[in-house]
Amino acid sequence: MKQFLLIFLLLVFFSMKFSYAQTIDLHGKVLTNLDVENIHVVNKTSKKYAITNELGEFNIAVKRYDTLVVSSIQHKLESFVVDDTMIEQKAIVVALEPSVNSLDEVVVGKVLSGDMLMDIQNVEGTPVTAKSLGIPSYQGKPKTQAQRLLKEATSGGGIIPLNPIINAITGRTKKLKLYVELEKKEILMYRIKSRLEDDLFGSYTLDEDHIMDYFYFVSEDENFLERCNDKNDIFILEFLVEKLEEYKQNLKN
Repeated sequence: MKQFLLIFLLLVFFSMKFSYAQTIDLHGKVLTNLDVENIHVVNKTSKKYAITNELGEFNIAVKRYDTLVVSSIQHKLESFVVDDTMIEQKAIVVALEPSVNSLDEVVVGKVLSGDMLMDIQNVEGTPVTAKSLGIPSYQGKPKTQAQRLLKEATSGGGIIPLNPIINAITGRTKKLKLYVELEKKEILMYRIKSRLEDDLFGSYTLDEDHIMDYFYFVSEDENFLERCNDKNDIFILEFLVEKLEEYKQNLKN
């Protein structure tokens, strides 16, 4: 019985290792009410990228568990991990949400800012929530896609929990832990970009076509989280200036 289980695990290991390493050409289509041409699709894992055509279509080389980022000036950022379904179908449809700019308007009555915490504080009476009604619900911070995949990979039932064992042998658990760390860096990077981009490039110059690539360059620094996570904006700007000099030097080289 032990020998049979060992042979079974080895067969699963080699078959899954082969499937994980397989590279395919993923065909995608972007759906949006705005312009679908020249939207950037970046494979952060392999550092490859593609740009959509006039129909919103693109092709990009991917492997299972690669992280893809779809972005444009007019849309909110969309990020996801390549899963088994995408690999099998070799196709994906990405629906992008437009970035909404606030407009000046005259409103009679209470004004909602769009900040949920602030609006709740301004509401008269006690807001109705699942917790206040006694309905069991998850009250913590919502998990990201990479965090959900990691939880699924490390959990299992039965007498012998095969799921965690197989994922540990094939290296999937290790990869997903790395994706969670990369996702944490990416979220922090976009927050810094949104908050400090104008201040940084108000004093320093960089071609607009390189700005997004520059911020990815910053996030890949081994000291990025240590220098920027929960730090004062002044210290973060100092780090951004240091990395900007390095980035410009790399462009020259």
